[in-house]
Amino acid sequence: MSANKLCNCKSLILGCAGLQLSDDEVNFYAEQQPYGFILFARNVDTPDQVRRLIQQLRSSVGRPDAPILIDQEGGRVQRLRSPHWFEAKPFGFFGDLYKSDPKHARDVLALTTRLIAADLLSLGVTVDCTPCLDLSLPETAAVIGDRAFASDPAVVTELGALVAEEMIQAGILPVIKHMPGHGRGTVDSHHELPLVTASLGALGETDFAPFKALAHMPWGMTSHIVFDQIDPEYPATQSAKVIEEIIRGEIGFDGLLLTDDLNMNALSGNLADRAARALEAGVDIVLHCSGKILEMQEIAPVCSVLSEKALSRIETGNKIFKHPRQPLDPIADFAKLGVLLAES
Repeated sequence: MSANKLCNCKSLILGCAGLQLSDDEVNFYAEQQPYGFILFARNVDTPDQVRRLIQQLRSSVGRPDAPILIDQEGGRVQRLRSPHWFEAKPFGFFGDLYKSDPKHARDVLALTTRLIAADLLSLGVTVDCTPCLDLSLPETAAVIGDRAFASDPAVVTELGALVAEEMIQAGILPVIKHMPGHGRGTVDSHHELPLVTASLGALGETDFAPFKALAHMPWGMTSHIVFDQIDPEYPATQSAKVIEEIIRGEIGFDGLLLTDDLNMNALSGNLADRAARALEAGVDIVLHCSGKILEMQEIAPVCSVLSEKALSRIETGNKIFKHPRQPLDPIADFAKLGVLLAES
């Protein structure tokens, strides 16, 4: 993709309403030029339908390699489901396996991740919003729950790195989330604003640790959580202090940083204000997921074109792929996984 075309993209990733684009959506995307798109269950029916939708999305912005994102973690969070696609166990399952047999857990997780990647590649999806590097703690809200691997930062780091590396080897960009950690959030940020009161020292030794270890990853996603020992006023997504001093600073992440969904009720104000505050705080791209065109029309005018830093981060992130890429054999991998799961 030419630099000129990317320079015209807005710092925005959008959803769409249904299984195919309306004329209004096509015209809106063509005019506003979002950097990419994200798919949800409402956008998914059959493999051929998803491929057609992805082609429509890319055609609408005139970029055949426009990023297509999806949340395909496993467990509760997977938009592609049977009978057409592989359904994976949640990350907590692998964390539990790890307690008794670390090698077995790694082997099962590697095969699982390759099967997910094969499904995504077959459709044209290029970015998976995984792995979740949040800790599973006694106070962790159910919205995270078994989406987290474990309570031990070292285990989360090891298993999260495996997921990310398998995705990269297959040709999928992973997104580490929810920076700088959602595990201490006691409420669901889809509905209300979590407040974390832990000290900076405690957070640095625990919640931040997996993100520090994987700071070289190409993409990351923020959390809508207030860390009152860092910035008592703004959630991480909209906090210049959290982004500059913690995510970019202490953690050392210099990849492409996007928000979690702007529609989540942890954020206050109208959607345009939410987007503007996040961009002013230092995120590279805002994410809006509802697919409601009136909401997208509210947000788009406050989103500038991609910054020079964002463009550089995109370019650097795309260089992470290894050549030649690891060939995938989903039929063989599925058979191997069945044998390993029978032994679990």
